[in-house]
Amino acid sequence: MSKIIIKSATIVNEGRTFIGDVFIKNGLIEQIGSSLNMAADKVINAEGLHLFPGCIDDQVHFREPGLTHKADIFTESRAAIAGGITSFMEMPNTVPNTLTQELLEDKYQIAGRTSAANYSFFMGAGNDNLEQVLKTDPKNVCGIKVFMGSSTGNMLVDNEKTLDGIFSRTPMLVATHCEDEATIRANAERFNLQYGDDLTPEMHPLIRNAEACFISSSLAVGLAKKYNTRLHILHISTAIETSLFDNSIPLEKKRITSEACIHHLWFSDADYAKKGNWIKWNPAIKTAADRDEIFKAVLDDRIDVIATDHAPHTIEEKSQPYSKAPSGGPLVQHALIAMLEFYKQGKISLEKIVEKMAHSPAICFQIENRGFIREGYWADLVLVDLNKRSTVNRANVLSKCGWSPFEGQTFASSVVSTIVSGNLVYENGKITDGVFGKRLVFNREG
Repeated sequence: MSKIIIKSATIVNEGRTFIGDVFIKNGLIEQIGSSLNMAADKVINAEGLHLFPGCIDDQVHFREPGLTHKADIFTESRAAIAGGITSFMEMPNTVPNTLTQELLEDKYQIAGRTSAANYSFFMGAGNDNLEQVLKTDPKNVCGIKVFMGSSTGNMLVDNEKTLDGIFSRTPMLVATHCEDEATIRANAERFNLQYGDDLTPEMHPLIRNAEACFISSSLAVGLAKKYNTRLHILHISTAIETSLFDNSIPLEKKRITSEACIHHLWFSDADYAKKGNWIKWNPAIKTAADRDEIFKAVLDDRIDVIATDHAPHTIEEKSQPYSKAPSGGPLVQHALIAMLEFYKQGKISLEKIVEKMAHSPAICFQIENRGFIREGYWADLVLVDLNKRSTVNRANVLSKCGWSPFEGQTFASSVVSTIVSGNLVYENGKITDGVFGKRLVFNREG
């Protein structure tokens, strides 16, 4: 690892913004100060640029193993670092599903060979693998993922007895996808009977409606309170769900936390007419009122984390009729600059963006020595130019799927450089080849 010194950056960290230098040695932030004069292999003149701790994305689907025609850890981790995301946590609905400790370790082995970003992988909870779940090491694995809806086969866990077992016996963080499957199936049956082959993307939030989300989220919160489970509810998509969360206690003391995703903060159901299946996600993007309340909950700390739910599918798959097109899309490359667009619009501060995309994920998951610009911490850093415009098109999308829901969007800001574990991995549009990501470690009892 080389020694790097970043000079005269506008540092945004822990609620403060100030001009300073950062010296990096052996992968770690060795010193933060002004007019630092250490010998370095690389000097970065960051005058006029903003320096953030690298973003930590607690929900991605990088599709490996088994679905690598859509994406893989190599391609998507490179898209992530180009977007200022230095660490990711990946979901278990790959093929085969990550339902055993051996399959979980296989994914870590792949990432160790191919990931440009730091990584962790969720252990999947199914209907009959609780003993495997309980073998998960809290120090080396980010959490347990439970699909309480929007999954198939053994990964769909909506039996209350099974859920009781998971929530009562799992000692580490449980992350949930909350949509009530019975409600969705009833809605889908009604719409299919009425519209048949004429179903359109505009119907997606009516089929996968707010009621389905609230029923499931309420169940998860109830179980967590009953058993004092450490619960983290992913991708909140409705206004009503925000009432389930508390902002009266510090994040470090919360037992129930939540996440908002970029697409639920950016789009509304009015965008289906133009974007169609390209913004088809589960949970569905809903009304402008839902979007605005989610944003409000981010600002007032009812919602703790901003993430992506990056979930690529091929252009061919998304080009199918609504009923056949899969849900999900790529977001890691443009998540940070999308949030910076909200800053430019006066909707959120830079300090709050850094809090929700770096500090809070580190606190929520108890990640060891990451998520902050602190001496002794790993150097996971991103330099951004708030005045360098960038337009999204298929030619500059790095995700393997080759498209983005933001195509045609011109953002006011750009990511200039990204440092992962002390290595300069992205600079001025160019990615350094090599494997630089490290396995995330967690400050939890084993």
